[in-house]
Amino acid sequence: MTDKSDWQGRVGESWASEWSRTDRSFSALTDRLLGLASEGGFSRALDVGCGAGEISLALARGHTGASIHGIDISETLIAVAKQRGEKRANVSFEMADAASWVPPSPDQAPDLIVSRHGVMFFDDPQAAFANMRESAAPGAHLVFSCFRSVSENAWAAELSALVPGGSSSQPAGPGPFAFADAKRTRAMMERAGWEDVEFESFDYPYVAGTGDDPVEDAHSFFLSIGPAARAAAQLHAAERAQFSEDLRALLAQHRDGSMVLMKAGAWLVSAKAPA
Repeated sequence: MTDKSDWQGRVGESWASEWSRTDRSFSALTDRLLGLASEGGFSRALDVGCGAGEISLALARGHTGASIHGIDISETLIAVAKQRGEKRANVSFEMADAASWVPPSPDQAPDLIVSRHGVMFFDDPQAAFANMRESAAPGAHLVFSCFRSVSENAWAAELSALVPGGSSSQPAGPGPFAFADAKRTRAMMERAGWEDVEFESFDYPYVAGTGDDPVEDAHSFFLSIGPAARAAAQLHAAERAQFSEDLRALLAQHRDGSMVLMKAGAWLVSAKAPA
């Protein structure tokens, strides 16, 4: 389970140091998410769980007449996002929680809310989605991505299987797979007041490593962030050494030329606020 306190501490710091490789891992998904977010146009966008700012900055570049505001609960990630966006006038970043954020004034309510894998960590997701709906402009468009089940994400299932005593079962509580059950997620969103909730299944290659030695690149990446890094840190020295060796062998199996690619499966979810 990964919750708010993790993102405000060690997890947020790790992602801030690895933002270029995490953005790379989602590259194919990012393109599709941005396409959905741009459909119909918008004038004010809120990027929830903006992390180091990839989605906010891409929207700002593609929609120069729009205003984009990114929020995240990690002070470290927000600092990175601000640095990356310092020369772009139509984007801003703020350390804030979407569960309690409100626009400064009604005329600044977002008509687009977007999130790339940033909404699955709410302690009370229904309350958070209700606040997002109340904070949005009438008829606002919501688009977000989230992982499907562990079994549909080889990067998670296969890495978990390497850990002594590890399990590929669905973790409970806030975390990457909290919204894997589409039926349950739809019901939660509708109870929070969102309408026209739709799910698109999207498979994509998770880019774990690149370069002259993509296996070593992927190996260091997975030992820096994510469930493999967390699991490895809890192992005794001998077990950790074996896990590292097994991880390198697994990643070599997924090498494709200058890249290490692993299967990933996501939901692309869209909805609308009441008009």
